[in-house]
Amino acid sequence: MPSDVLTVLYLGDVIGKPGRQAVVPFIKKFKADFKIINGENLAGGLGITPALAMEMLEQGVDAIATGNHVWKKKEMIPYLMAEARVIRPLNYPAGTPGFGYTLLEKNGKRLYLANLEGRTFMGTVDCPFRAAQEFLRERKAGIPVIVDFHAEATSEKIAMGWFLDGQVSVVLGTHTHVQTADERILPKGTGYITDVGMCGPVRSVLGMDREIVLAKFRRTLPARFEVANEPGVISAVVIDVERVSGRATQIERVRFGEEA
Repeated sequence: MPSDVLTVLYLGDVIGKPGRQAVVPFIKKFKADFKIINGENLAGGLGITPALAMEMLEQGVDAIATGNHVWKKKEMIPYLMAEARVIRPLNYPAGTPGFGYTLLEKNGKRLYLANLEGRTFMGTVDCPFRAAQEFLRERKAGIPVIVDFHAEATSEKIAMGWFLDGQVSVVLGTHTHVQTADERILPKGTGYITDVGMCGPVRSVLGMDREIVLAKFRRTLPARFEVANEPGVISAVVIDVERVSGRATQIERVRFGEEA
């Protein structure tokens, strides 16, 4: 790989223990300049804990983006203030604990990771488009930028891709846990995919035990979801980015594991 290009492995939402067990050996053997995950569901399929975040960082993950579930475990609040490699969505009000982006430096290469949360069918947060603009005004020029847009609506994710085309290296959708087949390089050089997918049990409903979910749909009664006790699969993308221009030159989907 030419030295003027950096390669990023980005893994979709890691779901509980099956996701962690699938991800760790995969990242250890995969060669990339940066290895990043969305980890908002590391803890039992809902939320993230400091212990699990540290475990993933120790196993070779360079940074962890999150989303709306980052607040499920209260012990994460002080941790988010102390660990810049674990970020929460940028578009929360001023004073919210944690950081919305981080600058990674490794082997002489640098990369920004920024996290945004959508508003359509989600909670009440600040405008992600405005937050992205503010971040771009603050960041140092000449450093590639990857954006994890944690959002529900396909239309909102696609709109963000077009909005940031030519301003960031890649826009990666997360949150819906289903990998999409629309990876591409937009006209001004920004890589894009609507959803990276999930790393977790594929014989499930979005990572959760399918029988519990089916019962809830059929009976409409409250139910406590649990992560399916099934082998985990890998859903990810691999992106090549020019270090100087920040343009994406390639984006490739990865599906690996049982029934992938």
